[in-house]
Amino acid sequence: MTEHTKTDGLPGMDMPVVAEAGSSAFGKAPLRNERMSTAKVECNACPVLCQISDGRTGACDRYANKEGVLVRVDPVVLLRRTVESEKPALVPFNRPGAEEAPASPDWNGDLLHADEVFVTGVGSSTTYPDYKPAPFIVASKAQGVDMVTVVTEGIFSYCSFKVKIDTDRFLGPEQANVRYRGEVVGHVTTAEYGSQMLSLGGVHHLTGGSKKEGRMTAELMQLLGNKKAVECTIDGGSTLVIQAGKAPIVNGVEEQRMRVGCGSAAVGIFARQFAGVADEVVVVDDHITGVLTEHQAGRCLDMAPSGIQMLGRKSTPGRYFQVANPGNGWGGTDIADPLAIIEGWEEGVARPGLRLLMTSTTGEHAQWYVLDDALKPVEQPMPPEVKRIVDRIGENCEPSLCTVLFLGGAGGSLRAGVTENPVLLTRAIKRALVNVTCGGAPAYVWPGGGITVMADVMRMPDNSFGTVPTPAIVAPIEFSMRRDDYEALGGHVEHIFPLEQALARGAWQEDGAPLARQWLAVDDANPWPLGHAPMLG
Repeated sequence: MTEHTKTDGLPGMDMPVVAEAGSSAFGKAPLRNERMSTAKVECNACPVLCQISDGRTGACDRYANKEGVLVRVDPVVLLRRTVESEKPALVPFNRPGAEEAPASPDWNGDLLHADEVFVTGVGSSTTYPDYKPAPFIVASKAQGVDMVTVVTEGIFSYCSFKVKIDTDRFLGPEQANVRYRGEVVGHVTTAEYGSQMLSLGGVHHLTGGSKKEGRMTAELMQLLGNKKAVECTIDGGSTLVIQAGKAPIVNGVEEQRMRVGCGSAAVGIFARQFAGVADEVVVVDDHITGVLTEHQAGRCLDMAPSGIQMLGRKSTPGRYFQVANPGNGWGGTDIADPLAIIEGWEEGVARPGLRLLMTSTTGEHAQWYVLDDALKPVEQPMPPEVKRIVDRIGENCEPSLCTVLFLGGAGGSLRAGVTENPVLLTRAIKRALVNVTCGGAPAYVWPGGGITVMADVMRMPDNSFGTVPTPAIVAPIEFSMRRDDYEALGGHVEHIFPLEQALARGAWQEDGAPLARQWLAVDDANPWPLGHAPMLG
């Protein structure tokens, strides 16, 4: 058995709290066993089964013993649809015993309408040990339709983060290990257009390695999901700092631009602008380097061949693979001198005075050359009309960002909190009868078997993710549907309670302290969770 050894007072114990199933507020004595002190409460919110002394939290810092009652420390996050004219910060709310807060000028005070209020899974508690219904099964109305939203915090062992890093820099070889505080927590996966991709976390790192590997994996995932910065190293590659919604930092240098396209695409996009001001343009790229006069774009513009001879493997006219090794130089290659990828010039085709532009896919590197009498490129000041095009390449490059997507499998235990026949929930989701959200943010449900969801953490409320020391990740999930559809899939209809009851006293609580609430204005980028057209149709 586990006891959290924290010696300081329980943070937030002066706030209203939600009593959990198994506590005295649920109409039962606190859970105990014959070896427990009578002053302790056993928490059954995860398999660790912490024995918590009065005034202390469990190992996850999410549950506490308050005068013999097991309570959830953090408030439940609720979304309100009416957005203030200013940025959507926390919305003031009067807590019992708190000083009166100013009312929001555009909030109509009607807490009963699902068209304006949505209970998220953030802070809601979990279904563990799995036989019990979800903590919130809320009845409400949306556009006049009777609705049910099943709300819970899922304990996810099968989950990961897919991280998109906008950069041409070489981060590491595909399949290379990614390490956090020395432990392997994921790997480099396939590069995509203008971005390097990482897969971090997952059940094998959480449970299949050493205890330290599992702890570090859970810590990394919690930080990433909560939009915090983490520093990772890649075997055989770079050191990088990742933070959702921020620019990546690669080997201590903050990235600025995501490339406009590969070298071949950049040649095609700007070919008409280059024609007439340059005789040859080479756009250097680790993957597909473009050569304008050989490229179909240059041929269609009747550009004369330059006689340039490139290193690398020619794919199709004007498109070259493997001109250099991956690296942190020009266009994601390892070169610092762009002339290193030119093997030579064809006599009789190349001519003295030929004007050559070499640029990277972001325009961050660019040099202008003129061939001398020996057909050697000599660097010259770049003409203003050429520089304008290079600047336009940069203008068309979007800012580099890190995008963090949560990917989790909603397994049998979580689905059992919705219905006694979990496969019916899966089928209803695939038929678009159920809208799945994570903290109120839209979730993409993968095709195929099971309920595998993916959500952008930037669209979720702050601090949506927690951990339990099994180890596993705790993340919010909500299932919204028409009430008749919920009844048809065998839902726990006896545990449905109206929205106003949820707002008044929480979930499992029979009496006692009211619900701790935190109100958030809904993100403008997110559709309203109960506005799902097939669900309401």
